[in-house]
Amino acid sequence: MIWDFGKTIQVLAVILSYVNSEQGEGRKAQPSMVVCPSSLTLNWLGEVEKFSPSLKALVISGSAGERERKIKEIENYHIIITSYDSLKRDIELYDGMYQFKYMIADEAQYIKNNNTQNAKAIKRITAQTRFALTGTPIENSLSELWSIFDFIMPGYLFKYRKFKELYELAIVKDNNEEKLEKLKKMIEPFVLRRIKKEVLTELPDKTVTVLYNEMEEEQQKIYLSHLARAKKEVADEIQMNGFENSQIKILALLMRLRQICCHPNLFLQDYEGESSKLTQCIEVVTEATKGGHKILLFSGYTSMFPIIEKELKKNQISYLKLTGQTKVSERIELVDKFNEDKDIKVFLISLKAGGTGLNLTGADMVIHYDPWWNISAENQATDRTYRIGQKNNVQVYKLITKNSIEEKIYELQQKKAKLVDNMLSTQNTFISQLSKRDIMELFG
Repeated sequence: MIWDFGKTIQVLAVILSYVNSEQGEGRKAQPSMVVCPSSLTLNWLGEVEKFSPSLKALVISGSAGERERKIKEIENYHIIITSYDSLKRDIELYDGMYQFKYMIADEAQYIKNNNTQNAKAIKRITAQTRFALTGTPIENSLSELWSIFDFIMPGYLFKYRKFKELYELAIVKDNNEEKLEKLKKMIEPFVLRRIKKEVLTELPDKTVTVLYNEMEEEQQKIYLSHLARAKKEVADEIQMNGFENSQIKILALLMRLRQICCHPNLFLQDYEGESSKLTQCIEVVTEATKGGHKILLFSGYTSMFPIIEKELKKNQISYLKLTGQTKVSERIELVDKFNEDKDIKVFLISLKAGGTGLNLTGADMVIHYDPWWNISAENQATDRTYRIGQKNNVQVYKLITKNSIEEKIYELQQKKAKLVDNMLSTQNTFISQLSKRDIMELFG
């Protein structure tokens, strides 16, 4: 398993070395397969063409008929690139037909749940060697680590039931340090982790700053009113249905409070007041662009973008936008345009749609408009600009509303990262890791 830094380049180097070796001996090289999110298929093709142009690459995409035609041509290529969605639709066409040299699961968190069609399909592909590439090997629980290892080394961490009994319950529920260390020793020989500070000593500095803001009077009144209502609804819901069966309701109430922190207009159409966070954000962006900086502005709420766009236009600040609605073919065009056009100062990016697979070294500032449950998702988003090719110092701002759920989420992130930090030297946290007491404190 490989995660964190320089994953694509490492894989291409391995495949290129193998192909050159086989050709040097007069043998035909077996194809290798890369499976990734559909939004990254063209990125992979671009990376192959840029860093290893001698490798013939084929993207399996298009209609069912087009994909079937391309699958029949696999043996004529060195690298086959397909998406998780396409693979699960086409899996019958691969069964027993092809033996791949390397099988690469990119953004391997897509197979973190062993019961999904994504995981079942990719585990049916025959390959001599398998790699899992991910910046977030654990997002919610240790079962995700097990599922990824079940792909690269089936049976090494036992069947899931035994793994859960031997390690997961002991580590997560009982904080058993002995079991934690034993599991670490089992996986360490098969994990390659490269951290920026270890491999790129010349990479410029990155500074992370938390910028706090305080709600305006009208915004605060709305927040406190919804907070009081949410507390009562959560208590009633848990009493009626139990904590385990109440999480969807709890998440909905938490989201409403988070939206108010971003801007009450996200759900109150007749709200005419201000948002302290929006005011703060535009002040930072305006001053930064005047100073010649280019900015990546991330939010978990795409509905926040029209509100921000209105302010950017008012201040005559040029921008681009990428969300889940952006076509795959347009993503690379937008990235190139932002990196190359000095007049475009801001790139609005949905955290889910643009948190991975983009190379945006044209920016030297990152703003996280709202805190995400998963710190690793934020870090991956930041790394769209803090990566190979970055020549400028990178300034990262996290906008947090004081005396609100955002501040509590931020504090809880720091506390809840311990398990994964100990296990894999990365940081992740999410709602499913929170206890009933944690949840109630969020509404405190």
